[in-house]
Amino acid sequence: MASEIASPERIDDETSVGIVQTQIVRLFEPSAPLTLEGGRQLGPINVAFETYGELTPEKDNAIFVCHALTGDAHVAGKHSPDDRKSGWWDGLVGPGKALDTRKYFIVCANVLGGCQGTTGPSCPDPATGQPYGLRFPFITVGDMVEVHAALVRHLGIEKLLAVIGGSLGGMQVLDWVARYPDMMHAAICLASAAKLSAQGIAFNAVGRRAITTDPQFQNGDYYGAEPSKYGDVGPRAGLALARMVAHITYLSEASIERKFGRDLQHSDHLAYDLQSETEFKIESYLHYQGKRFIERFDANSYVYLTRAMDYFDLAQRYGSLRQALGRTEARFLITSYHTDWLFPSSQSRELVSALLQTHRHVTYLELESVFGHDSFLLEIKQLEELVTPLLRETYRRLRHS
Repeated sequence: MASEIASPERIDDETSVGIVQTQIVRLFEPSAPLTLEGGRQLGPINVAFETYGELTPEKDNAIFVCHALTGDAHVAGKHSPDDRKSGWWDGLVGPGKALDTRKYFIVCANVLGGCQGTTGPSCPDPATGQPYGLRFPFITVGDMVEVHAALVRHLGIEKLLAVIGGSLGGMQVLDWVARYPDMMHAAICLASAAKLSAQGIAFNAVGRRAITTDPQFQNGDYYGAEPSKYGDVGPRAGLALARMVAHITYLSEASIERKFGRDLQHSDHLAYDLQSETEFKIESYLHYQGKRFIERFDANSYVYLTRAMDYFDLAQRYGSLRQALGRTEARFLITSYHTDWLFPSSQSRELVSALLQTHRHVTYLELESVFGHDSFLLEIKQLEELVTPLLRETYRRLRHS
């Protein structure tokens, strides 16, 4: 295993964490496996994670970042100077940024069931040496949190300064608070909810159906399979279609209209050709998103993780939201976006109401943005203005308590 806490190499940009390395730790050895919510046991479990900044001797400045559905541990910086893109939340993590690496120690890990280094369906089953595929056990958001909590303890951290995440990451934040109410001083839940709506479940169902009906899916055993006559290995077409469908839910009507409208891609005139799949610019954009996605994500992981989102229901598990969230002393920041129809503001207000009824400290804002659900990844300035003072005040109180 690589060193667990590494100071990243600096690059020219003074606001960047620099060159970082993904690390792997092995947890839940076969002698002490993780018992999953579904009843099965799993171990060992490899966890891919990255860290930024330095942990204080008191180990009181750690912030855990929970990634969304198709995210990974690489939240900031670059893996090499030649990388074209930085980590997925690079605008929020770094020196002088909201998650200031001069003050805080940031940890982000790939979720259980993922495909970016943490144990998931594409990994070898120790019993057979072959990829799990659909033999991988059913996982939940709670199972993801159990693995990440074990990672935090492995790093020697007893209590986090904060846990932060959006979308599926926000669900993890809520589950973490309910499961380990004394393990954090602040909880920041962005564009998320205590459960997925029926509409959200429906879109996930369509995406999974696109994958599982792809002829190349082969009941999940497509790893190392022979290419199709088109050269495809695995359900690439189905996974791309799933991404196209999901991506529509991440956007708002206003953002689609403003960026694309009814503009044509290659001509000023309609082609009157049914074979033209990318005649409109919005069609070309969605095809591009699908093509990019299949280059970095595993179809089985997509099936497992979307099902985990479907199953998440905090009130059902704990009896009510008040019972789920009322046992912690953590300070809360909850945000929603007025154009987000995947996780509408009404669901965030439901969380706030439960927190107020239990006399928790909570700040809530519905933010203005044209970007829909993706706003928490794009509207960095808005988040900075909210996250920075919350973390500063939480840390100040902790230091003077």
